[in-house]
Amino acid sequence: MNILDPVSTIMTTDLITVSPEDSLKDVKANFEGRKIHHLPVVDNGNIIGIISKSDFLYFMRGYTNSETDAFINDSRLSAYQAKDIMTKGLAKVEPSDRINVALEVFKENLFHAIPVVDNGNELVGIVTTYDIIKKLAEG
Repeated sequence: MNILDPVSTIMTTDLITVSPEDSLKDVKANFEGRKIHHLPVVDNGNIIGIISKSDFLYFMRGYTNSETDAFINDSRLSAYQAKDIMTKGLAKVEPSDRINVALEVFKENLFHAIPVVDNGNELVGIVTTYDIIKKLAEG
């Protein structure tokens, strides 16, 4: 991998996103059964936040698996929206930014996904630490 290549060479473009008004029940459904750890929150094509699986699991603390609590758990998930738990202060890169820029952002921050935006704030992809590891493993 050449760290001077553009981020567009390693970013994921087939994204699963949620809107700010989607319930956390929808967020849970998106995380379940998929190998994803980040859900961009998009409004009219523009990224306004991101929900990590860790953010969601932190929200879920205190939930139980008992059948008697299922109604309460379901009600709580329905009562909250994506905008209630999303991270808003996002670092972003453009498709033409070099991979070393993304590496520097990862090194300086405690998150593992960076939205890739074009035309100001239009979400076109996401680059994760996994994308970089995968590219390194390919040689």
